[in-house]
Formats: sequence, structure tokens, C-alpha cells
Amino acid sequence: MAAGLGVRAVAGGEFAKCAGDALYTVLLYTLVLLFAPRARPARAAVWAAALSWAVELFQLTGLPDAWGRSSTLARLVLGSTFNPPDLLWYLVGAGGAVLLHRVARTVRPASPGEAA
Repeated sequence: MAAGLGVRAVAGGEFAKCAGDALYTVLLYTLVLLFAPRARPARAAVWAAALSWAVELFQLTGLPDAWGRSSTLARLVLGSTFNPPDLLWYLVGAGGAVLLHRVARTVRPASPGEAA
């Protein structure tokens, strides 16, 4: 969440919007793994993307926009209005999360006493 807000604060504009959408899904990916630590990366990515899509489609009801007017938290979590390109950026975020997860799993820290 901090990364998404940071990108919006530093970059602004369309880049920040797209990056924020992708990072939203990375956050959901992390939460999926927090609650289901044995989930495979691909499965966690599917769940994260599906949840992102569900929130985006929920925006079609108008409820997130109405709730967001009186709650900053609701606006941050649920967004406000449906935007079809967001669906693509959620997939980008899910794919990026899997890639980063796999890279992180292959890099292991040196053991104490081991040469760097």
C-alpha cells in the first residue's frame, strides 16, 4: 500500500495510476500468501487478480464511490469508478508478483561463516 501511495505522490499522472493498480494486486497477492502460506505462486496470483477484478467490477454498482465520499479507507480499498484498463494492470501486478516471488525464492542469503 505504501509503495502505491508513494508512486502516486512522486510520479503522479497516468504512470502512477497504472502502477498503483498493479501494486494493489501485489498487495492482495501478499495477503493471499499470508493467509494461505502453502499456496503456489501461480495460484496466489490467480486469487489476487480475481479479487482485484471483483473489486473493480463492484465499482459498477456505484457503492464504492458513495462509500468513498465519506471514508478515505473505503476509497483506498475499493476505489471509486470502473475503469476497464485497470483490469489489465491487475494482471500485470499479479504476473509481477509471481516473478518477484520466484526470484526471491531462488536467492538465499549466505550462511554465517560462508564467503560472500
